[in-house]
Amino acid sequence: MIIRTPKRLHLGLIDPSGGLGRRFGAIGVALEGGYEIKVSPGDGLKINASGKDEDTIREAVARMNHSFGTGTGYSIEVVKAIPRHVGLGSTTQLSLAVGMAIAKLNGLNISVEELARALGRGKNSGAGIYTFKLGGLVVDGGVKDDVPPLVVRHEFPESWAFLLIIPDLKPGFDEREEEPVMKSAQGDPGVAREISHILLLGLLPALVEKNIEAFGRHLTEIQRLVGRHFGSQQGGEFREDLKPIIDFLAEKTYGYGQSSWGPTVYGLIPREEGERLIGEAEDYLREHGLRGRVELGVPRNSGAEVVNQNVFLERLIKSVSSG
Repeated sequence: MIIRTPKRLHLGLIDPSGGLGRRFGAIGVALEGGYEIKVSPGDGLKINASGKDEDTIREAVARMNHSFGTGTGYSIEVVKAIPRHVGLGSTTQLSLAVGMAIAKLNGLNISVEELARALGRGKNSGAGIYTFKLGGLVVDGGVKDDVPPLVVRHEFPESWAFLLIIPDLKPGFDEREEEPVMKSAQGDPGVAREISHILLLGLLPALVEKNIEAFGRHLTEIQRLVGRHFGSQQGGEFREDLKPIIDFLAEKTYGYGQSSWGPTVYGLIPREEGERLIGEAEDYLREHGLRGRVELGVPRNSGAEVVNQNVFLERLIKSVSSG
């Protein structure tokens, strides 16, 4: 069985203070180019993956077995991966992919929310869960006692894209490092109200109307406000080491931000301008002595894809024979 996931950009958290009884409230968008994993029944657990991906897979298999009695006899191969701890949602996407594959191989009809609960996902954000499930732009209703509920899901214009810059700088917090930070984060209720206002009467209407200028402007406003919630943890509205790249994005794109704890930063652009802006960004990094990857973040309006292996092989055979 083949599972292909999105990757996700985190566009912000609304309210760490939990003034209304729910904390955080996440905004995210799905992009193409996530994980591709191959899972099949096996004798014992055999994993073909590197580093932290292997750790995540082992934990997901163990959690699935604990919750649903699915055993540990699987062969799991990571064919394509999301870079770890750069702000693109790697842990949630991989965990859910493994959980979904195991559930389907065992004939279990389990919702993505149930999988997330069993796998320990959604403690601070539902953005990764709902981009995995549905794609598009998603907003969750904040954490209370369970996986945060989905409150908004909308198609993202396919004529828009994100210029992604992933510099070779220190990774963002991993989950162990993030946990005490998120538990201690209080935020400012006034800032949370301002983010909510911009989200409801700025960002979302601009998305519905496909107004890229307005969406980008409101995205930047939200990102700067989110930075105030976490300024003491990251040294300002954005990480200090990302400032030169943020300056580039501010000049060249309609709106910009930092995904989770970084170092991935992004700018909203018309998709047709992607090739030109990738070249300009690469030149800018070289001129400023910075190293990293520049990619086009293409929106994805569907969730994870499941391909039964026999269907996959049939397509491959047809492709080879027609060639």
